[in-house]
Amino acid sequence: MALGTEDRLAVLELIALHGHLVDDGELHRLDELFTDDLVYDVTSLGHGSLVGVDAFRDAALAMGAHNPVGHHVTNIVLTDLGDGRVSARSKGIGINADGTSGSVTYEDTVVRGEQGWRIARRKVIARRTPLSAS
Repeated sequence: MALGTEDRLAVLELIALHGHLVDDGELHRLDELFTDDLVYDVTSLGHGSLVGVDAFRDAALAMGAHNPVGHHVTNIVLTDLGDGRVSARSKGIGINADGTSGSVTYEDTVVRGEQGWRIARRKVIARRTPLSAS
């Protein structure tokens, strides 16, 4: 069965919610975004993989003022993987307090559970070279 419109919209809103919660410092609401066993791979940014919501929260707090002030997501493409799983590929733009910016690609696995759709795995790939796959 193909991913229906209602589920597609729920996944799109989930991906968009990430930037709002993180930028607003609402880290106590991360369970609205992620599964408990989240794997958040920021190896491309030099930080390895964070496993679990607490690890993500701790890393964000440790970064403190070095966190971007704005996480923006665009160009979201969803692929239904079946069995309540969706692959989501999107572009992220981070705006820093000093006005500099960076671009990443998000590769997500989103799963449907008792609480609705949640990101189970996110790989963040830094975009540093034009016209390249990485």
